[in-house]
Amino acid sequence: MAWGDWLALFLQYMFLSLISISGAITTVPDMHRYLVTQQNWLTDAQFSSSVAIAQAAPGPNVLFVALMGWNVGINAAGGVQAGIHAWPLGLFGLLVTLVGIMLPSTTLTYFATRWGHRNRERRGVRAFKQGMAPVVIGLLTATGWVLAAGNGAASATPWHLWLLTAVAAVIVWRTRIHLLWLLGAGAVLGALGIV
Repeated sequence: MAWGDWLALFLQYMFLSLISISGAITTVPDMHRYLVTQQNWLTDAQFSSSVAIAQAAPGPNVLFVALMGWNVGINAAGGVQAGIHAWPLGLFGLLVTLVGIMLPSTTLTYFATRWGHRNRERRGVRAFKQGMAPVVIGLLTATGWVLAAGNGAASATPWHLWLLTAVAAVIVWRTRIHLLWLLGAGAVLGALGIV
């Protein structure tokens, strides 16, 4: 990768940072388009693994961005077969993507939150907060679809799994049952081989 490619990657993540409503995870579809489809810097498996490993690990949700940057850097250095010599480029890729995704949104959030808090009783501020809920739901749905499609599951998913997903969504929406109980139930159903 040339310096122009690294700059383009940094600018892409800065842009994604500004449209990442409700967190960086909502920009996964565009990250996939850019890194896998357009630039071919990551494979589908590397992309999905970056998201899955980071989401399973304890810590901030945004860790998947760091793993993607790490993988881009390692691939740019010649892949894992380059050994320890690829690590500096992996760390550089990690920094490029993580700083790119964090800097704009953090700065914007800081100033917007201060302004919104001072003007919290204004009708426009309240309307904006209420109007963002459908946008967040749509972005999270698109993220789930891209991740499922990357593993070949979107087209092969049996109807009963779609029904289970819809039931879980309604339970979260209409009841006060804690989400961890649903996750635990899903883990039990998966361990039993039902889903």
